[in-house]
Amino acid sequence: MANFSKSNVPQFSVDVYQNEFLPEGGREVNGIVTVTSTGGGTTGGIPLPGAAAAPGYGPGQAPSAAVVLMVDCSGSMDYPPTKMRNARDATAAAIDTLREGTRFSVVAGTHVAKDVYPGNGQLAVADARTKAQAKEALRKLSAGGGTAIGTWLRLADRLLGAADVDIRHGILLTDGRNEHEAPEDLRAALDSCAGRFTCDARGVGTDWEVKEVTSIASALLGTADIVADPAGLAADFTQMMENAMGKEVADVALRLWTPVGVEIRFVKQVAPTVEDLTGRRTEASPRAGDYPTGSWGDESRDYHVCVLVPEAGIGQEMLAARVSLILPDPSGAGAPQVLSQGLVRAVWTDDMVASTSINPQVAHYTGQAELAQVIQQGLDARKSGDFDGATAKLGRAVQLASASGNQDTAKLLSKVVDVVDAATGTVRLKAKVAEADEMTLETRSTKTVRVKK
Repeated sequence: MANFSKSNVPQFSVDVYQNEFLPEGGREVNGIVTVTSTGGGTTGGIPLPGAAAAPGYGPGQAPSAAVVLMVDCSGSMDYPPTKMRNARDATAAAIDTLREGTRFSVVAGTHVAKDVYPGNGQLAVADARTKAQAKEALRKLSAGGGTAIGTWLRLADRLLGAADVDIRHGILLTDGRNEHEAPEDLRAALDSCAGRFTCDARGVGTDWEVKEVTSIASALLGTADIVADPAGLAADFTQMMENAMGKEVADVALRLWTPVGVEIRFVKQVAPTVEDLTGRRTEASPRAGDYPTGSWGDESRDYHVCVLVPEAGIGQEMLAARVSLILPDPSGAGAPQVLSQGLVRAVWTDDMVASTSINPQVAHYTGQAELAQVIQQGLDARKSGDFDGATAKLGRAVQLASASGNQDTAKLLSKVVDVVDAATGTVRLKAKVAEADEMTLETRSTKTVRVKK
């Protein structure tokens, strides 16, 4: 492997926060794993203690990237006419944000997908000339037709798959429901694209289906959000593209090795959003499995690992799990690179104070995961007419948001319920709720606040 300047190489570190002490007969072991990437090609930096470098880039270089922008051009984008104009302007702003040399394409999405720039199944290389040409092509986009998002994603996959680059990313904008293909067709498209590129998804206005947009972002390890006012699209698209251009290494996996007799209960990302990764495990060896984390720039994320260990006697201890950050060999021929590691331990004790103490990080993120769940349950109950159930669930959400200091979620909840007492979760459902407020709460329900360490 080539020697790269340390100041231009992403450095990864893994820190584990847990209470390793179990009472006699205790089996459940929890750990919060904080993964931090820093000092990459765009920022420089000093390696963290115990951190390992990912493959990097020489001074002044950046990872090669390809981006496909998928713009909804269905008939509903003409209502009001400003929506299509805002979408064109937002896509133009994103194109302006592309780093020189980035490969890119613009796809117009209706009941079919068409690559409108550069066309013919190709990707353009970003420079002043191609950006101007792409923006000229955008000006010709008009609304008409239906919505079949799976076709958009499959075209993006073909375009991105042909590019020999480090980072592959999609940005998808829709304003309506996926009415012109069956739900299983969209699911099949997501399954085929998963692990091949990441994708941010945005719903504009209030006529789209939250669960469709969030499922796209979830499957493709991107972000989902609502842009209720189309006038806000340009700022949002610019930010999304800046984040995409900041990614420095792709296809990073969290590898969990467990000894014989240990059962894995779950593996979840818990910050910056809640994302259950348990079902996405791919076997790496008889005792180890990989969980995808997508692309990384300079950032930090938290993961909650929960395992069941065999019972043991007082004074015994064991390694419950080893967490490694893995980067596969791009050629597929060599061994994957271990970027960093952390250990989850179990120690049996008769000290009741030690064994009953809940680690603050574990307690915090258990609450944040419950917060995301009860918001979804409360909104679903409200939609189905179960107002007592909705009041109970959303009251619990208010209580959890208040206790954890998740002020952003608390503000969103206050637009759906009148808060009588946040500490006890006593609330009343509002008689009238703006559709945009309800959709914003549902879309952003998985966003968490970091624990103060």
